[in-house]
Amino acid sequence: MLDSQRWVWIVGALILCGLLYLLSPILSPFLIGILLAYMGDPLVDRLERVGLSRTWGVIVVFALFTLAFALLLLVLVPMLGKQLVRLYELAPQMIDWAQHQALPWVQSKLGLKDGFWRFDQVKTALSGQLDKTTDIVGILLSTATASSLALAAWLANVLLIPVVSFYLMRDWDLMMAKLRGLLPRENEGPVVGIFNECHEVLGAFLRGQLLVMLALGIMYAVGLTAIGLELGLLIGFMAGLASIVPYLGVVVGIGAALAAGLFQFGLDLYPLLGIVAVFVVGQMLEGMVLTPMLVGDRIGLHPVAVIFAIMAGGQLFGFVGILVALPVAAVIMVLLRHLHDFYKQSDAYIGTDET
Repeated sequence: MLDSQRWVWIVGALILCGLLYLLSPILSPFLIGILLAYMGDPLVDRLERVGLSRTWGVIVVFALFTLAFALLLLVLVPMLGKQLVRLYELAPQMIDWAQHQALPWVQSKLGLKDGFWRFDQVKTALSGQLDKTTDIVGILLSTATASSLALAAWLANVLLIPVVSFYLMRDWDLMMAKLRGLLPRENEGPVVGIFNECHEVLGAFLRGQLLVMLALGIMYAVGLTAIGLELGLLIGFMAGLASIVPYLGVVVGIGAALAAGLFQFGLDLYPLLGIVAVFVVGQMLEGMVLTPMLVGDRIGLHPVAVIFAIMAGGQLFGFVGILVALPVAAVIMVLLRHLHDFYKQSDAYIGTDET
């Protein structure tokens, strides 16, 4: 009987994985809606505790999410778009600077042969694209409208996200209670304990780590812009986004910022020291304030596991895989830890004393 139950679970899991793979092209709005509902549920619970009904609590949280998204679209996206266009315009000059100033200096210090660095073809190709490109937004729109059916499907998915997230957020506690009621009575305690542990890890990543990334991106962007770095906003938020992997954000950010600073300020020491100071202060605040306050001491994922999960999710399921990579990896990590404990207590590890 136990063997038959195991096979039922195994077959069910395989069928579920197959369905997810087949339905991956339409899962994006539902997965984003689930993530938004998961992140908004604690806020709705707090509003319920102060006297609001569940529906009104969801409306308030949903309005806050909508306001934050609107501010993002109206303020941040245009500013980043301008810096992306500016970066695109400065690219040939940066290649010139790298080819005729920075790289010859590196070449002389390392004793490399002349002509080791060849950027002529890259510069020619980039300049040709710049001559052809007059309106990036126009190109994107023309590409999007090339197929009216594809555009309609994309708009439908975008409009479906708030609908899915609203109803899931409203019924989140009810759905969790029903799922708990389906658990076998004798295994309810251990299973709920594992799910609570998964919830802590997911909360650390989906709520805590995302807030840390946002805070670091804002600090880096404000600091680099205050120094006068022309691409400070773009580099700051890029470093904040990369900080999902510990230490990757500061490495990427300080490397890109110093390169942009050398191009803009030359060998002027004070701006370059200011760039380094921005990232040093950011790392200190992250380690002493942001991570303890927002993430706490909950166990997160190893940096290598984060990189592998994102790459594997994207390879297997595309954009949908990237969306679910970290949550799935966090759950797998918790399950593997319990499997490890079970193995350490099993006869396969301890052995049997047969006389």
